[in-house]
Amino acid sequence: MMIRNRVEHVVSTVEGCQNGISMDLYLHLSLIPAVLIAGVLSFLQKRAQRLGIDHRLPFLQGRFAIVVPLDTIGSLSNRWSYGFAFGAVSSTVLLLFSERYIPFTVPSWARAIVYLIGALEVGLVYFPFFACLSTPFRVAGAVLGILYSLCWIMVMVWDTFTCPNGDILGKYQKVIVQWPCILSLVFLLGRFVYILVKAIRIHLQLEQEDPEELIDQHQVQHVKRLLRGTTVHSKSLSWFQSRVYEWDPYFKFPNRIIGTVIISLIGLYTMTLADYSLSNVAFDQVEKWKNTLKYLVTSCNQTDVLGAMIPQLEEFIDVARKSWLATTIFASLNSVAYTFHVLACYRKHLKRLWKGQKDFLPEKFHKPSSAVSVASIARYSGWQIAFTLWGYLIVHFVHFLFALLFAYMLILPIQHGKTLSMLTNLGVILLTISLVISLVILQVVLVQVFFLQDKMSPTDKHKPLALNNRKAFHCFNYFFFFYNVVMGISTCILRLLFSIVVGTWLVSRIDRTIMQRGYEAMDAGYSTWIGMIFADHHHNNPVMVCFCQLLVSNKREKHIASAYSTFNTPSESPVNSRAGRRWMLYYTLLRNPHLILVRKQNLSLSSSSQTSSPQTETAIQTWVMASQTQSHQAASLPEITVTPAEDC
Repeated sequence: MMIRNRVEHVVSTVEGCQNGISMDLYLHLSLIPAVLIAGVLSFLQKRAQRLGIDHRLPFLQGRFAIVVPLDTIGSLSNRWSYGFAFGAVSSTVLLLFSERYIPFTVPSWARAIVYLIGALEVGLVYFPFFACLSTPFRVAGAVLGILYSLCWIMVMVWDTFTCPNGDILGKYQKVIVQWPCILSLVFLLGRFVYILVKAIRIHLQLEQEDPEELIDQHQVQHVKRLLRGTTVHSKSLSWFQSRVYEWDPYFKFPNRIIGTVIISLIGLYTMTLADYSLSNVAFDQVEKWKNTLKYLVTSCNQTDVLGAMIPQLEEFIDVARKSWLATTIFASLNSVAYTFHVLACYRKHLKRLWKGQKDFLPEKFHKPSSAVSVASIARYSGWQIAFTLWGYLIVHFVHFLFALLFAYMLILPIQHGKTLSMLTNLGVILLTISLVISLVILQVVLVQVFFLQDKMSPTDKHKPLALNNRKAFHCFNYFFFFYNVVMGISTCILRLLFSIVVGTWLVSRIDRTIMQRGYEAMDAGYSTWIGMIFADHHHNNPVMVCFCQLLVSNKREKHIASAYSTFNTPSESPVNSRAGRRWMLYYTLLRNPHLILVRKQNLSLSSSSQTSSPQTETAIQTWVMASQTQSHQAASLPEITVTPAEDC
């Protein structure tokens, strides 16, 4: 609750600053232009299927179709534009954790409804940014996007620079918090200007429009690499590529993943600021309580137990403050590293699925439900952002506990001059752990040396799983039984501690389950991850998309040549073949009437002196008749221009 309130104060408008603009009120008022822009874009599009209302209102002509804000499955265009559109939404997304932007109070039982209404409102307010990027009407979308972006930029810049200070981060609070959103809006404005300029150049035929294809160039190159049989590691890798990240030019992350990463990073930035401000306020309050307690102890002459506790309390507060602030940096870096590591895991898992490898998945996830996979695409982005933000807080607390343990075991004893005592205690702990580990290793070594038969071949790496010296092994097993019972107690405690630490450390890693084997289905985040990568695998597999592109291309070619290809089969009889050639000739002359005068008989007649012969007049009449026929039948025949067919 305290973190959520602090986030609200960091992101929201600073109270007491009168600049004439309320961002919460502007958010509500933005619904009006957002709805108008959505209506205009919907009016421009036509529905693929006619509805009953089109028969009652024929003047609509199938307009007011559904406007798609972005394709979260197969589209790879405008990926960074969509990513910065998500970045513009990031500051408002954090306010969804509260209901303070609602201009009226609601009862506690209605909070779920308030969250739903708030999410729908935010989605509709920022809908024009995505819709103007995805609409096929580039000029209208670019103009509306420019106007809407300018309005948001002017309002946010005016509110940020006329009232920059805050009561949490002090001077320039709004500048520190809002600059990622302003930068995202400026990028969107530049993108809309680029789209408008490009659309104008295409209209003026100064530039060609990009062809609409199912497959992208990087997918084509990936398939070519597969056909050539070349591997990714054919070239020597640098140190960064072999140990940190290897770049693959033939793989692109979808806009859904890029948008999720951008919101996660901006959310981590804001969460870190809120965490820093909250910790300062909390420790300052603890300092006040400590001073009050110290004053009471001094005034009441209580110098026994309470008096002895005051220095320890002061030391603990100082160590806790420094540890919390130090671990804030490490927790932030850890969360940022997790965010980028999820990208690497997404690419690695998809490539394995493309190869048909499913052994890295639990057996029950080898064939997830289709409904679960499609629903996982809708859930993934929101869950990944929430897991990242909450994971930051949990990991920060784990780091804080380790920092306190390190300070009290190593740092403070050295400062207090108890280095020898600290080393003695540390040596006892390390010696105990070393003895336990050594005895475990000793059991393995004894079995390896005395209780396994020799290798069957000198080239074998390990001895066979066959017992030797059975009587001695039974005695060995009997005497170590009692020791293993005692050692099992400590091992059980360590197992529980390791499970808690690793589980909390990896809570933001949605690509890895924190449940034990066999219980992976109980991890909702991991199930969402598996469903999402399976859906992307089935919709964006480069080999499958290339195959579909070949089918579509062949279908287009057959559609273009459909008037001719049906008559070229060798099984046709000579009569049908002759009729087919006549039909091809008629179709060619009908679509290209100027070819009538360049036929063989017309050329021979025009070269002779009998220019006013009946054949020439017949040819001219035929040309006029064909031109008139073309004007009447142009709407019913496909627009195809072909070369002259063979004369018959």
